[in-house]
Amino acid sequence: MDQRHDSAVEVGFTVPGRGGVRPDASGGGQVKPGRPAEAKATILIVDDEPEVRAVLEEYFRRHGYAAMCAENAAVAKAIAAKHPIDLALLDITMPGEDGLALARHLRERYAKVAIVMLTAAGTVVDRIVGLEMGADDYVPKPFDPRELMARVKSVLRRTSAAGRAELGAARVRIGRCVLDVGAHRLTDEKGTEVAMSSLEFDLLKALAEHPNRPLSRERILNLHHAQDWDPFDRSVDLRIMRLRKKVEPDPEHPRFIRTVRNEGYMFVPDGK
Repeated sequence: MDQRHDSAVEVGFTVPGRGGVRPDASGGGQVKPGRPAEAKATILIVDDEPEVRAVLEEYFRRHGYAAMCAENAAVAKAIAAKHPIDLALLDITMPGEDGLALARHLRERYAKVAIVMLTAAGTVVDRIVGLEMGADDYVPKPFDPRELMARVKSVLRRTSAAGRAELGAARVRIGRCVLDVGAHRLTDEKGTEVAMSSLEFDLLKALAEHPNRPLSRERILNLHHAQDWDPFDRSVDLRIMRLRKKVEPDPEHPRFIRTVRNEGYMFVPDGK
């Protein structure tokens, strides 16, 4: 690699258009299974544009991450089924099965995999749908690789085993489920793990730590890694809706995660 290219990757760059990163990287883009012992985490990069995959793969590898690439959802599913993935970076707009459908697939089958969506600038609907499907964060295109790296690090901090170990070993019954804080795990009445994003966990934990006390949206955003929550104002409401579908016996008439008018949301342990 020549010095010019090395510098370009290091400082980051943006260009207009759907790709969102300068297509000047050579090589890369192919699937390279395996995870070096010293790798910080394994990132699955899913994008139909070869140039984007090549640039991101090189960038993440240069910063100590293992990286695998897929040009579509089918290849991504095959990789996820064979190799442990810590975080999936998904482009929403792809031919065939799009990134939203792939996010749903990953969330249903691999509850602990973090998901970051890449969205075209201004597509608010896609961002909302992505959050509803369990995405942990999104980054609009075009993007600076440095910003993307910061978002990825932030999400991985929330989902890392080290971060989970620091939470203690409390178990809290919430509706028809049990939240195991220490294991970062939600299970239903049959003991089956319920898929849950890292931000949904943060929200459940915040509610469980303040039973019978209304928490405003602002208060929730200021609890547990406030700087990592999505800034637009429907983020809390969307996650409350998703959580009610998971823990409430009747999500249309919630008893355990209640809305308190003009105050926010409240966890009621006995549901009465």
